[in-house]
Amino acid sequence: MQDDKQAVLSVRNLSVEVTNSSATPVLKDISFNLYPGEIFALVGESGSGKSVTSLAMMRLLPEALTITGGTVLFDGRDLFCATEEEMTAVRGNRIAMIFQEALTSLNPVKKVGAQIEETLKLHSQLDTKERRARVIELLEEVGVPHPETRIDWFPHQLSGGQQQRVMIAIALACEPDVLIADEPTTALDVTIQKQVLDLIRNLARSRKLAVLLITHDMGVVRETAQRVGVMYRGEIIEEDPCEDFFRNPQQEYSRRLINSLPDQKHFREACHPHPLLEVKGLKVHFPQRKGVLQRIHDWTKAVDDITLSIGRAETLALVGESGCGKSSTGHAILNLASITDGSITFEGQTISGMSRTAMLPLRRKIQVIFQDPYSSMNPRMTIQRVIEEGMISLKMGLTPEQRAERVIDLLQRVKLEPEHRFRYPHEFSGGQRQRIAIARALAVEPEMIICDEPTSALDVSTRAEVLNLLQELQRDLGVSYLFITHDLSIIPQLAHRVAVMKDGKIVEVGTTEAVLTEPRHSYTRELLSAVPHV
Repeated sequence: MQDDKQAVLSVRNLSVEVTNSSATPVLKDISFNLYPGEIFALVGESGSGKSVTSLAMMRLLPEALTITGGTVLFDGRDLFCATEEEMTAVRGNRIAMIFQEALTSLNPVKKVGAQIEETLKLHSQLDTKERRARVIELLEEVGVPHPETRIDWFPHQLSGGQQQRVMIAIALACEPDVLIADEPTTALDVTIQKQVLDLIRNLARSRKLAVLLITHDMGVVRETAQRVGVMYRGEIIEEDPCEDFFRNPQQEYSRRLINSLPDQKHFREACHPHPLLEVKGLKVHFPQRKGVLQRIHDWTKAVDDITLSIGRAETLALVGESGCGKSSTGHAILNLASITDGSITFEGQTISGMSRTAMLPLRRKIQVIFQDPYSSMNPRMTIQRVIEEGMISLKMGLTPEQRAERVIDLLQRVKLEPEHRFRYPHEFSGGQRQRIAIARALAVEPEMIICDEPTSALDVSTRAEVLNLLQELQRDLGVSYLFITHDLSIIPQLAHRVAVMKDGKIVEVGTTEAVLTEPRHSYTRELLSAVPHV
């Protein structure tokens, strides 16, 4: 294996267990090499141990987990024998990481430029002016628009995709030898995902950068990686060159992963139901303020005069690049963002401009699944309380015993165990937290769910299960979906119709088959051309 190359990093027989516990090991004898200029993809279901592997390599495991065996050799030195001071010199400089959830990794009270600059302050000799110029250059390199302005923005002012791009800029700041990328494109739309993956590929090639790519997107693996390692229950059960893996996977689990990919050849038939939700001429504009007196000098037109409708038991997919206004549209429908103009009606009742009290009865009918499940849950609540919170606040009239039974049923429907209801959000993987968020939305039996990237954190097999579950609920309960997504690969099997959004406007809308097979707008064609294929 790669005999002609010297590995820049070697993991040998790495084992991790729960501290002071006799439970099954989290990692069991993990071994692999990272080579200069090569991308090694580590794939597997959420909870299989992929992220734990990366954290163990960097000695960043939480106290609940303990390394019980193995070595990590970097440039011939065992990182497990290095002092903490020596590890500080390695982290972020020689070995950089991109974490899965950008918003929870960024400091909410520091400007993004200052956060990128921290790495340069620690590991470079650049002066203040040179550091700022380098930060702007990095933001431009990873595709953040108007970097000379956005450098002074706070994380919450950026879209989810832009936050992830900032994380990538931080990782690349010191030109590391090894890049550990934990789901680096999870929150990115397809066009920016393509740019980022092209960037990582080019960096790997030009700088001889060794990349460990942790991902659940098999299309990304096929187009990006040279080698693939498959993880299952804490073990690497298969490792092959990428072409060999997709042509002839050796393990049944590997074949199941590949077979779980969405069917992109068959489309849901269009339906023409009576409208449940109607949006007409919707505008959501945010003021831009400057100066000591914070006077308004311009407006950000997040949503700019859009019209759409969703029928009963219908799914409308709203697609477009991050920052185009998809989530702002969802927030406006939920009355979580003030609208500038236009109207929103639900079951014939105008809900735009409703007071919080008047809107409360409709909260049970219109639910939401947010993009980032972790930040939308109270970290001090057990999963039982997280899921039953809506049942209590919206007065469903269930006894504590009935609520507990419903929570168990919901957890099982989203492929989690009943005993999980006693745990806290931080004890779950990203994919598991997203399933909990879906269970919470279903708890009050809504008529419509606004799904804001609900499958972005899920591995392929779990994503397939969730999509099937959403369709099953639609078939059984008649629930409608506004499905906000950047993943065009899942749309054929999910959506009846598609609306394509760009710069706050809907540029194309039609049946799924028509939009995906015969796109009329050049932007739609650009989106489709950027989708990775297996």
